[in-house]
Amino acid sequence: MTHSDDSSANGLEQGLEDLLEFIRDSRGFDFTGYKRTSLARRIRKRMGECGLADYAAYRDLLEADAEEFRELFNTILINVTAFLRDTESWTFLQREVVPEFATAPAAHDEIRVWSAGCSSGEEAYSLAILFAEVLGIDECIRRLKIYGTDVDEEALREARAGVYSAKSLDALSPQLREQYFEENGGRYAFRPDLRRRVIFGRHDITRDAPISRLDLLVCRNTLMYFNAEAQSQIVERFHFALRPGGHLFLGKAEMLLSETDRFDVESIRHRVFQRRAGEPGGTPHGATPLRLDAAMGQEVRDASRKRTVRDLALESAPFAVIALDAPGTVVTFNAQARSLFGLTPQDLGRPFRDLEVSYRPIELRSLIEQAQDEHRAVRVAAVERRKPTGEQQYLDVLVQPLTGGGGAPVGVMMAFTDCTLSTRLQTEVQRIRQDLETAYEALQSTNEELETTNEELQSSIEELETTNEELQSTNEELETTNEELESGNEELQTMNEELRVRTAELDEAHAFLSGVMASIAAGVVVLDAELRVRSWNRGAEDLWGLRFAEVEHQQFFSLDFGLPIAELLGVVELCISTHRRTEPLRLDAVNRIGRAIVCAVVCSPLDRLEGGVVLLMEETHKEA
Repeated sequence: MTHSDDSSANGLEQGLEDLLEFIRDSRGFDFTGYKRTSLARRIRKRMGECGLADYAAYRDLLEADAEEFRELFNTILINVTAFLRDTESWTFLQREVVPEFATAPAAHDEIRVWSAGCSSGEEAYSLAILFAEVLGIDECIRRLKIYGTDVDEEALREARAGVYSAKSLDALSPQLREQYFEENGGRYAFRPDLRRRVIFGRHDITRDAPISRLDLLVCRNTLMYFNAEAQSQIVERFHFALRPGGHLFLGKAEMLLSETDRFDVESIRHRVFQRRAGEPGGTPHGATPLRLDAAMGQEVRDASRKRTVRDLALESAPFAVIALDAPGTVVTFNAQARSLFGLTPQDLGRPFRDLEVSYRPIELRSLIEQAQDEHRAVRVAAVERRKPTGEQQYLDVLVQPLTGGGGAPVGVMMAFTDCTLSTRLQTEVQRIRQDLETAYEALQSTNEELETTNEELQSSIEELETTNEELQSTNEELETTNEELESGNEELQTMNEELRVRTAELDEAHAFLSGVMASIAAGVVVLDAELRVRSWNRGAEDLWGLRFAEVEHQQFFSLDFGLPIAELLGVVELCISTHRRTEPLRLDAVNRIGRAIVCAVVCSPLDRLEGGVVLLMEETHKEA
């Protein structure tokens, strides 16, 4: 790789780190503990969807568009989950772990369970179903408390609702679905009484204090997104959260090989671990200090014999022993001590602090003070010592206070046991274990990468399925709309045909009526309710000399022609009010050629035009 390529790669890494710090400072989401490869891949995926190739440009977009944060979090936090995911592992949990709570002596105590990284809640509700199947629903309502946590608020809203589609419940048998879910409009809601035993809340396992006194902690396929340092810190929090003997249930891509001093393996295949009941390390308590009997009630010969046996036992002991009296003077030591530290008979009776062994290979004076002050044995394991030949040696050192019959301190005994072989073997085993852990961590990291990629692919597949379902739904809506339009078009065509038939009938009726009106020799005038002219036949045109076009829609009593129409107003009003035909009214008039005539006018009500009338005007002879 060239220098320019190195600079470009460093620039991209720095750009990613700057972006993560910006997200942490502005939104409180700390992704710095996530694995950089998968994290960078998810961020670049979102940047590609936004058409951006530079981290700085994407940061500008985040500052300008608050909604983009939500899209980015949904991309980074791959919420791939399901009910009873990895069924075999859940079956192991149901058969081997959960029954322990039913047979525990304190059966009245509360059972505390934590589902860390619960996403949209399927895992937490799976735990509720599991415990209910083993302990019974009533017992779970009384004792069980499940905490579901995640950093994704949108996923937590779905979890709190507890409503899922039929497809989400495919992993459950029909019996479990019927017993623990209530159907409502094609969706299924988790049963309310058990739902109240599940509490959801936002929690960041990398930063927030853990939930304590847990019997079971479930965190599946979440640790694999974090780097080794973050994983170690999270496991430390999980260890604190669990009660001694509590269980930890991880995902199939996660292990605890480096935590064997704190967790026992229940099932490596199903990733179920148990916190050890007792913590390793520390000086054992309750050791009984050696007591010397000050009262010598036996005969001198028996005392001498016993003293001889005691001295021989001390001298032939396979480990080095040095004994001091209360003031700190060397009282005795055995052959092993002489050989190990080069002690001579001249050292008997000397203050122990003046001997080299008092401070090399370990500071014994402070240990002697600690043992005397605390009245207990003090042990130090695997103290390194360099032999005169230059060879390394390891010693287990025990400082034991000695008390008399009345409990008063009378001295101190120090024992030095050679543990070189076991220490070397333990170191070699530790080295081999570290090599194995390193190799396994590399394998686990690869496995986690594959699992992450698999979940990303699964997420993409689910997104594509969702998009396909939306497109299919849109297509069905378009099909429905098209059918509705076709149906509407057919209705319009039918209405159009009916209108065409009615128009033809109307035209025919109009032609017939026009023919009838034209054939009547007398003048016929039709007035509407407002006394406007609606019809004026040819007889009226011939009688008065006005064409229909001149009088159409005109007020009849405002027209000026040869008939004294003012005298007709009373007749017309009488006809309208009584709805009866009037007797002929004879009026002196002047026809269109100016000749004086007598015109008989008959007014008839018009039923089809409410308030309208028909005036029939006909020329008659004057009466003698």
